Amino acid sequence: MVNQKEQTKSAVRQAEEQVLKAGVGAPEPVTDPLAELLGRAQNAYAAYVEAQKEVARAYKEREQQVEQSYKEAEQQANDACEKGIERALRVREKAEQQAEEVYREAKEKAMAVYQESVRQATKVRKETIRQAWKASKESAEQAWTIFQGTKV
Repeated sequence: MVNQKEQTKSAVRQAEEQVLKAGVGAPEPVTDPLAELLGRAQNAYAAYVEAQKEVARAYKEREQQVEQSYKEAEQQANDACEKGIERALRVREKAEQQAEEVYREAKEKAMAVYQESVRQATKVRKETIRQAWKASKESAEQAWTIFQGTKV
């Protein structure tokens, strides 16, 4: 049996050597067009799935950028609003101060006009009373003179 195994091995080696010497190589694999098409379809599907993942990543990234832009715009709007409110407050306070100053000046002018009017009215009253007293005195003197019979 050992002998037979060795003979078989020897025969296989010789056949291999002859094949190599003859230039006959291993048989070329037969390509199956259906298998090749199936392989291409699998590759295309894998590329499609990968492209879907890239699109999803790009969509999420764009969504984050839009959200960031919104937050920045909102912050800018808030800042502008706060500055506008502060500016309006300063303008209001300045207008109130000016109005108070105008009111104070108008009140002072009104008081001065009042005091001048009172002074003038008092002066006119005194002058009127003085003239009336003078006229009354003169009239009384005339009446007394007439009563006494003396000519004027």
